[in-house]
Amino acid sequence: MAQEKLQTILNKQVANWNVLYVKLHNYHWYVKGPHFFTLHVKFEELYEEVATTMDEIAERLLSIKGQPVATMDEYLQLSSIKEGDKTLSADEMVKDLVQDFDKLSDELKTGIDASGSLGDDATEDMLIGIKESIEKHNWMLRSFVKESANVRG
Repeated sequence: MAQEKLQTILNKQVANWNVLYVKLHNYHWYVKGPHFFTLHVKFEELYEEVATTMDEIAERLLSIKGQPVATMDEYLQLSSIKEGDKTLSADEMVKDLVQDFDKLSDELKTGIDASGSLGDDATEDMLIGIKESIEKHNWMLRSFVKESANVRG
C-alpha cells in the first residue's frame, strides 16, 4: 500500500514536470519586453533541465515497478501545474513560475517523506536533489521579479 502511494506521488510529479515543460516553452516563445533576452534564455535553460528531471522521475518510477503516465490527457488530469498563458507579461510569467515552483517544492517534500518512510533511499535522494534545484531557481526568479519591479518603480 505504501509503495502504491509513492508510485502515485511520483506519477503526479511526472505529470507536473511534463506540463511545466510545455509551459516553459510557451513562455520562452511568447515572452516580450525589455527583459526578453534574459528571460528567453532562462526559460530555455529551465525547460532543458525540466526534460531531464521528468525523464529521471519516470525512469525511477519504472525501476520501482510503477508505470509512469505518458499522455497529455493524463498529465493535465494529474498535474497541479496549470498550462501557461502566452498573453501574460514577462513579470506575470515569472510570478506564475514562482507559484509553480512553490507547489513543486511542497509536493516534492511529500514524496521525500513517503520514500523515506519506505526506506527507499534512492528515490528520497533523487527528490531531495530535485527540490534543492527548484528552490535555487525559485530564489533566482523571485530576485528577478523584485529587481524588475525596482527598475520600473
